[in-house]
Amino acid sequence: MTQITWEDAFCGEGANCFRIGTDSVGNAYIAVAGAEDRYLTDSRDALRALIRDIKAGKADHLL
Repeated sequence: MTQITWEDAFCGEGANCFRIGTDSVGNAYIAVAGAEDRYLTDSRDALRALIRDIKAGKADHLL
């Protein structure tokens, strides 16, 4: 089984908390805090691109 190293939770208003994790082979993980056994996974490069696009405002229409 893959060992995931989870970062501290990122929480928004209303206590919506997410955690980001990585493993030793280059994968990245996103999960709802408290439900880390049910995660989304992709490469670290994909996570990096997602974060860059969010910072650039490309997901603002979802808010």
